[in-house]
Amino acid sequence: MTSETVIEIENLRFRWPRGDGFRLEIPSFGVRAGERIFLYGPSGSGKSTLLGLLGGVLVPELGRIRLLGSELTHLKPSARDRFRADHVGFVFQQFNLIPYLSVVDNVLLSCRFSARRRARAMAASGSLHDEAARLLAHLDLEEALHRQGVTRLSVGQQQRVAAARALIGRPEIVIADEPTSALDAERQEAFLALLAGECLAAGSTLLFVSHDRRLAAGFDRELSLASISPACGEGRAA
Repeated sequence: MTSETVIEIENLRFRWPRGDGFRLEIPSFGVRAGERIFLYGPSGSGKSTLLGLLGGVLVPELGRIRLLGSELTHLKPSARDRFRADHVGFVFQQFNLIPYLSVVDNVLLSCRFSARRRARAMAASGSLHDEAARLLAHLDLEEALHRQGVTRLSVGQQQRVAAARALIGRPEIVIADEPTSALDAERQEAFLALLAGECLAAGSTLLFVSHDRRLAAGFDRELSLASISPACGEGRAA
């Protein structure tokens, strides 16, 4: 690994406590700064488990996880939460938008939890609202919708709001967990192009996880979860 490595896993082992036999074991895995990685595997193979480990929500039984040179496994839970808020943008499969907030206020949630990302967003556009509006415009969400409640948007529009929330404040790492599963093929392609373009402009590393290999075109690397975790097929996981 070099100084450019932003995600590094060594000798990781994780077991769910349910006793169903599932385990995730990763001897070695690394991602360099600015890379766009497509990671695929069937449903239940452990993709979401891996993302939970990278986000510091889950803790491995053994092994090391380094993000941007920091050992997640050595941090207390509160410190892992702060690190995630400062450095990692998540696009969730179900989007996890707050239904009673407007489009803009959903995007700005990331800046409420991170002073670092708030400062970077303001430096980019002069104000938080201007940066949120810029991202939404680049993601093809018209200005007339910015003050509406997110429940009034289509699935595709909600997806772009979730992407803007992940991207605001230019986090070094962006992780997307099956975010296109509810979209048709044309909308999937458009969303991937927009997400990749924003990550490139911000210099963010993108780890995109899906079960659908048809989406892999345009990524720097395409990897199967089984190639980095030989034991991932045992049992079932998220």
